[in-house]
Amino acid sequence: MVSILLALLLPLVDSTAQSSGDPSDTVRVDSDLVDLKVSIVTLNPVNGSPSLEQKDFLVLEDGEPQEITFFAAADASFDLVLLLDLSGSTGDKIKLVRKSARRFVNATRPLDRVAVVTFTDVPHVVSGLTLDRKQLNRAIDEIEAPSGGTNFWDALRFVLERVLAPGQSSRRSAVVVMTDGVDNALPDVFGGGSRTTFEQLLTVLQKHGEVLVLPIYLDTEKEETKRRRAPSSAFMLAREQLAQIAATCGTLLYRAAKVKDLDTVYERVIRDLSTVYSIGYRPSNKLRDGSWRSVVVRLVARQDVAAHTKKGYYAKALERP
Repeated sequence: MVSILLALLLPLVDSTAQSSGDPSDTVRVDSDLVDLKVSIVTLNPVNGSPSLEQKDFLVLEDGEPQEITFFAAADASFDLVLLLDLSGSTGDKIKLVRKSARRFVNATRPLDRVAVVTFTDVPHVVSGLTLDRKQLNRAIDEIEAPSGGTNFWDALRFVLERVLAPGQSSRRSAVVVMTDGVDNALPDVFGGGSRTTFEQLLTVLQKHGEVLVLPIYLDTEKEETKRRRAPSSAFMLAREQLAQIAATCGTLLYRAAKVKDLDTVYERVIRDLSTVYSIGYRPSNKLRDGSWRSVVVRLVARQDVAAHTKKGYYAKALERP
């Protein structure tokens, strides 16, 4: 039912990103604290986004109610990284890419720190995390038309491990990545591609489970197949992988038919990020036996909104140094 509502309310959002309970769909457990990022979808957009409190949420693990011990409201500040794929046909529209990136920066909230990273076969930090919007816009204006292949998986890993270094900020973190998802490492795609495999990338995403990754699929299939840079089969696989990234992170897959559409998609992403709540609890089941624990988040006595988060986690023992 929620998937249907999402499809109706968010036409640019791909509902295939809904979490499926796949083994890769896990949550981060740190010092026995299960950390959930809960997205809220407003079922009646006319009323706007509601303000929710801790008492509005009910967390169930394997059907048993859990005591919420950590709660961060939606207005908590973010560290946001805008990761831009400048390979292929996107690089031919650099002016539009710059314009949309400025729209993204201007749509963020004043207390959000923002960074911009571009990539082809190598990532390039246009600007590190900063509150200075003028600096960000100046840096965006200097983005040049690129050359090189597409090492998407390496670039996303770079952002998670180098730009959003874990433990260096108490802020919530998110990566908004604009790409067609076609890494040169995919079958029948010319070029060397990422050293990081897609399976390794999923492992990295799980390790950095506190970071939200929101992929935006930019549809370049018609242009790229016409130029014979990649077959349609590669784009089909890329879309599946982007949906898997979204599901692993408990987020949604957005779509942009063309670069110009990014203006409205970026604004939608920022609005959706403003309705993300951080919820933590210490499981009543203290066993760390590696078993799968299903997690459900419900809203108490609220019919106007729906909650979306990951489906569960594996209860593994913490590794000690």
